[in-house]
Amino acid sequence: MNEPVPAGPPADESFRDSLGIVEKSGKRKWLYPKKPQGRFHRLRVLFSAMLLAVLFGVPFVSVDGHPLMLFNIVTRKFILFGVPFGPHDFYLLGLTIITTVVFIFLFTAVFGRLFCGWVCPQTVFMEMVFRKIDYWIEGDHRAQQRLNESPWNGTKVVRKGVKYAVYFAISFLVSNMLLAWVIGVEELGRIVTDPVEQHLAGFTAMMLFTGLFYFIFIWFREQACILVCPYGRLQGVLLDPNSIVIAYDDVRGEPRGRLTRGEQRTKGDCIDCKECVVVCPTGIDIRNGTQLECVNCTACIDACDTVMDKIGKPRGLIRYDSMVGIRDKVRRIFTPRVIGYSIVQTLLLVVLAYFLTTRSEIDITILRTPGMFYQDQPDGRVSNLYDMKVLNKTFDRRDITLELAGVPGEIRILGDPVSVPPQEPTLAKFFVLLDKSAVTKMNTPLQIVVKSGGNEVHRITTSFLGPVEKKP
Repeated sequence: MNEPVPAGPPADESFRDSLGIVEKSGKRKWLYPKKPQGRFHRLRVLFSAMLLAVLFGVPFVSVDGHPLMLFNIVTRKFILFGVPFGPHDFYLLGLTIITTVVFIFLFTAVFGRLFCGWVCPQTVFMEMVFRKIDYWIEGDHRAQQRLNESPWNGTKVVRKGVKYAVYFAISFLVSNMLLAWVIGVEELGRIVTDPVEQHLAGFTAMMLFTGLFYFIFIWFREQACILVCPYGRLQGVLLDPNSIVIAYDDVRGEPRGRLTRGEQRTKGDCIDCKECVVVCPTGIDIRNGTQLECVNCTACIDACDTVMDKIGKPRGLIRYDSMVGIRDKVRRIFTPRVIGYSIVQTLLLVVLAYFLTTRSEIDITILRTPGMFYQDQPDGRVSNLYDMKVLNKTFDRRDITLELAGVPGEIRILGDPVSVPPQEPTLAKFFVLLDKSAVTKMNTPLQIVVKSGGNEVHRITTSFLGPVEKKP
């Protein structure tokens, strides 16, 4: 009778000393994962289709003639859900980045690398687009390996040629759509239809994007997640034993062993079929525990569930769970770390929401012109000269008018009426003229009402400098 083996991580953890994509000789190990099938894969296909629809559809959506979303880092102009932002909103960008970083910490502490498997563009394109092209043109994983290892012949030339052409076409299409998020579909259309020499910078950017995507998906592939992505490298500090990951239930599965017909099985539920290994797109054995290379793609879950169905065992030998959940059969979501992150995240969201809701469409600064004293006017009034800077954050030209509040007087703008173009600052000068009777002290408080389209947009308090007669 076999002695039960205590459940736990493998005694020999030397596998952590090297990557699953590297041979012992140090050369790259090309991976040929088996085509995944199952409920999670079907859900990921649907979800990826939605994400791709957003990627390809949103640039064509406009609100009042402007893109719904735009991230033009070159001209520093951004549009989020139809609302324009610019360099003047840098404080919002900084606050948004901090909020996003804290959200990443919080999300990862609870759900692990769920983002990598379901949302990450690298995973979506690699597994849901380019990997499926491999299966379509070259066949399943064994056929792909045989083709790559075979000498060059007519069949190999045709299959590889078609594959490379399709890869390049999709890379070109994707690069165009990503560029549309940066410069807009109208500008992209001009780059595509006009002569190349008229848009050399845009055409160069387009081809650089295309070349980058082609290189990543034709050759670099899973190495982007394992070697380059900083998020994967941070898992060691972001995860804890309560984080939800794709995990192998070693309590139930060990000791593993092949299934023999007619035997009275005393081993665990894992029959060591290695189906979870052959479907893994990063070449790891999930039974060894949480690893850097795992992107939570769920392929091993579907493969294991299929095997469990065949041998009459319950599903979930490999599943979404935490280490604590597997050992103690409990799930602790609200750990001290999660509570701390949640408090900070809530505070940041409140502050960000406050700044967004109180953000004005027009910013105005009014200051008395430096070095200028008050002026006595021929009609007995006193005047001060002011500088005004107006920033229009909207898409429309705004006409600005000024009025005095609570004091008799006049505002006289120098030059043409103030008309501010969209997304641009405008400078202007104006005089404020008051009766001497309204000037009660050296610096008289003054309120100026700023209107646009007949509506008050700002009420600015400044001071008026004037003469004060000394009492005898």
